[in-house]
Amino acid sequence: MPSLSELIDLPWMHTLLGVLAVLVLAWLAGELCRRLLLRLVLGLARRTAWHWDDALLQHGVFRWLARLVPPLALSYGIALVPGVPDAAEAAVAKAMLALVVLCVVMALNAALSAAEDVYRQTPAGQQRSIKGAVQLTKLGLCLVGALVVIAAVTGKQVGLLLSGLGAMSAVLMLIFKDTILGFVAGVQLSSNDLLRVGDWIEMPQLHADGDVIDIALHTIKVRNWDKTVTSIPSWRLMSEPYKNWRGMQETGGRRIKRALTIDAASVHFLDEAQLARLARLRLLADYLPPKTRDVAQWNHALGEDAAVPGNRRRLTNLGTFRAYVQAYLDGHPHIHHGLFCLVRQLASGPQGIPLELYCFTNTVAWAEYEGIQADIFDHLFALLPEFGLALYQQPSGQDVRAALGLAGEAPSRAVARAGA
Repeated sequence: MPSLSELIDLPWMHTLLGVLAVLVLAWLAGELCRRLLLRLVLGLARRTAWHWDDALLQHGVFRWLARLVPPLALSYGIALVPGVPDAAEAAVAKAMLALVVLCVVMALNAALSAAEDVYRQTPAGQQRSIKGAVQLTKLGLCLVGALVVIAAVTGKQVGLLLSGLGAMSAVLMLIFKDTILGFVAGVQLSSNDLLRVGDWIEMPQLHADGDVIDIALHTIKVRNWDKTVTSIPSWRLMSEPYKNWRGMQETGGRRIKRALTIDAASVHFLDEAQLARLARLRLLADYLPPKTRDVAQWNHALGEDAAVPGNRRRLTNLGTFRAYVQAYLDGHPHIHHGLFCLVRQLASGPQGIPLELYCFTNTVAWAEYEGIQADIFDHLFALLPEFGLALYQQPSGQDVRAALGLAGEAPSRAVARAGA
């Protein structure tokens, strides 16, 4: 058996010990660099008020930079080991180059993620998302890194690999179709300011109705009002219609557009007694006196023709009620008086005469808006009899029983008696 000194003197033993020494030194260098670099950066991040260093540390940029040291040490140290074959040295150099490229690409990707986080905290970042552009840049970096690694391993030039990719462009277009469409849609949405994080959008064909919570390269995430999340492909927002409620939120008012359907049979001219009673309403104080004087002057100018009722002008209960509603909205404390406010009569139909209210509340909060709208219509519903008006309502079973004189009876007995 050879002695230990004789064994150490063997050439292959020198090579083995040299490789082990390079591996240990590379590991020690990596650990030392990682601990010192992270401790230094952590100390600086705690002492500064900047946010970018915290974001870089959080996303692990410095960890990936520290991981560059072992492959670099192995790449240069393997050449100092005696007896290593040239083929093995070249293979180790290529493998370490691939690791270096991987670490650089991952560090750049982490830096891009950190930049996105810092941008998201700015006022502009809360309105416009750059997540799609960041994801596309990351994809480009990964492709470039893969080409560099393949070129280093195979010994081919990057230009030749790119020419081969050009020949496969049709296949690549098919593979990255959604990515290309998503990027183009993201650029159009961002450049035209069509969509922001926090916007309330409505897209019924995809069952989306809620706030935008994320804008990525491929998808737009919408949190619906029932707390479900809908993912919409980015390109569909450019090819299909959707409603963005941002304008309503920015103006500070939400629209009320509802109609009262007045029964046409309840519309009539007002007599003197009704005019006197309605004149006591405070909201009609600016409407009835000048209106009655105008009507009286018109009728006086008719002369003898005024004896025929059809020739005279007379106020109607519907027109007076419309004036009351307009004055009521103009003085309402929860109506936005800086926006358009109108009470109009729509075309009559089988369901009566629609009297539409078109105005805006001074709040966009959903619950408050619904409460204001309900209070307005509750008041108007209850006030209709004061003007001699009635809402149109299709007959119900109770109405039919009342018309037949069967009100108060059980439905089964009422039907039996009606049939008899």
